[in-house]
Amino acid sequence: MLFSCLVDADFLDTEAFYAKVEGWRIDRGGLPTLAELRKPLDAFLSGFKADSDVNRLRAEILHHICQQAVLSPGLFSLTVPTGGGKTLASLAFALDHALRYGQERIIYVIPFTSIVEQNAAAFREALGEFGKQAILEHHSAFSDEQRHDRGNRRKSWESREKLKLAMENWDAPIVVTTAVQFFESLFADRPSRCRKLHHIANSVVILDEAQILPLKLLRPCIAALDELALNYRSSIVLCTATQPALQETDDPGKSFAGGLRHVRELAPEPQRLYATLKRVSVRHVGEMNDAALADELTANQQILCIVNNRQHARTLFELIHDQPGARHLTTLMCAKHRSQILADVRQQLKDTKPCRLIATSLIEAGVDVDFPRVLRAEAGLDSIAQAAGRCNREGGWSPAASEVLIFSTSDWASPPELAQFAQVSREVLRQYPDDPLALEAIEHYFRLLYWQRDGRDSELDKYAVLKRFQDGGMDGLPFESVARDFRMIESMQQPVIIPFDQEAQDMLDALENADHIGSIARRLQPYIVQMPHEGFAALHGSGAIQPLAPERFAEQFMILMNLDLYNKYSGLYWDNPAFIKAEHLNW
Repeated sequence: MLFSCLVDADFLDTEAFYAKVEGWRIDRGGLPTLAELRKPLDAFLSGFKADSDVNRLRAEILHHICQQAVLSPGLFSLTVPTGGGKTLASLAFALDHALRYGQERIIYVIPFTSIVEQNAAAFREALGEFGKQAILEHHSAFSDEQRHDRGNRRKSWESREKLKLAMENWDAPIVVTTAVQFFESLFADRPSRCRKLHHIANSVVILDEAQILPLKLLRPCIAALDELALNYRSSIVLCTATQPALQETDDPGKSFAGGLRHVRELAPEPQRLYATLKRVSVRHVGEMNDAALADELTANQQILCIVNNRQHARTLFELIHDQPGARHLTTLMCAKHRSQILADVRQQLKDTKPCRLIATSLIEAGVDVDFPRVLRAEAGLDSIAQAAGRCNREGGWSPAASEVLIFSTSDWASPPELAQFAQVSREVLRQYPDDPLALEAIEHYFRLLYWQRDGRDSELDKYAVLKRFQDGGMDGLPFESVARDFRMIESMQQPVIIPFDQEAQDMLDALENADHIGSIARRLQPYIVQMPHEGFAALHGSGAIQPLAPERFAEQFMILMNLDLYNKYSGLYWDNPAFIKAEHLNW
């Protein structure tokens, strides 16, 4: 935290110096305060009509949660079934709570890059005229100091060079970011990642879909959250339909040793909410190969199929691409593109037109779509519950007619960790066949996953992060080694900017000649695709991606130059980085 304060002050001072000397305007400040955001949010929420049973329940949930804002800062849970309106309710709580206790900002932490832009858009709509100014989306860090200056790491610290680093400091009333960005920054050792940390202090931090934390880093993540609440005056809200049982209690049978204590529930009677908002039936249908899945997708006019890897999703889409309403959603599309596809999907569903959507788990957390039928490849029970939240979301069909069908497949192998989740889910499905998504079934699932590990507790801190800090003492804090090992995603992801539309191209043109780049870098984030290292290297080696103004920014901003590699149906494709339009698939 001290390092973060020093780094941010140094960069801001450098920026102010050059602005004064060279006469350019600093694009900072002038943002609305949290107090100014309260009135438009209240006006927006008051416009909701309690014109159905579901909407009346949502209004009740919102009212109850807002009443809890008077509770003192600390640790909270918010357990509301999917479709209960917890996204805006959590924002309303956070705003009231922050204003009451003088906290400075709200940080919304989301598991998937793919829905950062959706939640940010929902917040902007709710905040009216202040929405565009108040909300910062931070998906990824453009600045990689080690890559930015391969030959001399000190170069980045020379005064003028600081202005060429797109480093984010989270100086905004509301920040919407990813779990990877949030947690990896807390365990980082570089100015580019650490600059923002002091702005987490004295904030309300909402972890959306709090159950999606990697097992291998679960204990250090919990320790970091506990530390923020205990010593940095932050309020932490674990917001999910499937609360991940991270609490330590005095009951040894229902306690996660070393977990969070004194967590207060914000929702009214979670058990009652689950029973009232239950809208689907869930069953396992055994093994389905790709041909069987394609038949099922073809036989249903409106259906969502969620699989466990991007290549499987692409293969299935190729099998049904000629069917009416066939759509594909992947993280290989930039956020701007995904938003357009989701808008199209929602319109097709609303108009009762054919809509056959194939996606990975990116669609599960917070994406507001409403299908009558969902296929879900075997996964963790929490993922299955999230998939179920995309089925009969508004209660337009009976629960019996709204099926979530879980299937196994031998055609595509799951990653080892995902296979472990699926194995635990199968055990819970055997014990709770009638209602595998009941709160007691979810608790049993997490108990098996977290608590009953037969002495394998080290799996929850695979790299011994906590032990290294305990053993190091104040004279040997292992920042460098921990930062190297603390990776929520194993393969290094590198951002590539997609010139998807004229707006993106205009920003790239402006960036090339800009003296200070932070605001432009912020606006470019919806045009990023995060690529694994091997794909990035293939495109870089072929010249398909090239750095913007390398003499100024080195390789900080990598742009897709061969736009034939970006397909409107499937996003970025790098299997053959040299191919051209004539080699595209014919659909």
